[in-house]
Amino acid sequence: MTTFPSLCSTFRRHAGRLLAAAMLAIAGTQAVAAGLVIGSKNFTEQQLLSELTAQYLGHKGFQVSQKGDLATVIMRGALESRQLDLVWDYTGTALIVYNKINERMTPEQAYDTVRRIDADKGLTWLNASALNNTYAFAMQRQRAEREGIRTLSDLVAKMNAIALADPSAAWHLGLDMEFAGRPDGLKPLQALYKLPLTRPQIRQMDPGLVYTAIRDGFVPAGLVYTTDGRVKGFDMVVLEDDLGFFPSYAATPVVRAEVLAQHPGLADALNTLSAALDNEAMSTMNARVDIEHLPVRTVAADFLRQRGLI
Repeated sequence: MTTFPSLCSTFRRHAGRLLAAAMLAIAGTQAVAAGLVIGSKNFTEQQLLSELTAQYLGHKGFQVSQKGDLATVIMRGALESRQLDLVWDYTGTALIVYNKINERMTPEQAYDTVRRIDADKGLTWLNASALNNTYAFAMQRQRAEREGIRTLSDLVAKMNAIALADPSAAWHLGLDMEFAGRPDGLKPLQALYKLPLTRPQIRQMDPGLVYTAIRDGFVPAGLVYTTDGRVKGFDMVVLEDDLGFFPSYAATPVVRAEVLAQHPGLADALNTLSAALDNEAMSTMNARVDIEHLPVRTVAADFLRQRGLI
């Protein structure tokens, strides 16, 4: 027969176990709550930036989780509403999309402007990387070298000369439909570079098709994103925007100010990672994911090891 004292002893043992389990659960919840939540947008480069950050910060002893595949404005809203702790964002996006500023600025002016505006919102822009994922025009490398074209002004001079000599042989440009039609797109570009175009010279297509159109010679030149993996994978050359038409889209870690205060060393770690990134590095990683079909996690880990960051 079980005695009352033995029941009490059994209860105390079980209660002790339950309390210990509850404390562990609370500690686990607190650990998760104290961890860093990284947000990223819904394209390869952003997935890589998030994974690079998660692996690098994890190696540094930070607890990190990721929330990906977010639309641009959704990610921004989540950062402002404290659902995210840090993101990688682009100066041009912050300038034009979030703040509706279309004034042409140097990369330094764009960075200083968005950093100042966001400081009032409790968001800190750390050191900008050399990764500038902006618009550009690109050509097949062999064709550009054969024609002696290195800059956008070179391209325009060539196109104007051919059109003047033989209109039937005029070169075409591959453009996505958005850029061709928007007020800060093709028309002001033509005005700045003095590039008259007839309607047949403008080949509008899906953005992804522009890369294959350049590669396959369907168009001599087309509009691309500078860090897209297909630029490197298809052996294209990005032409220098020598008159500075396209805004800077410098990839930069953006962190809530209170998070930086709560995590000593976080700013230094993110600035170190930012300093390791540029267009060459990112286009190589994008190509490994999009063309070679390697996992994002593998590509990120390889980069961090090659740079001695993990």
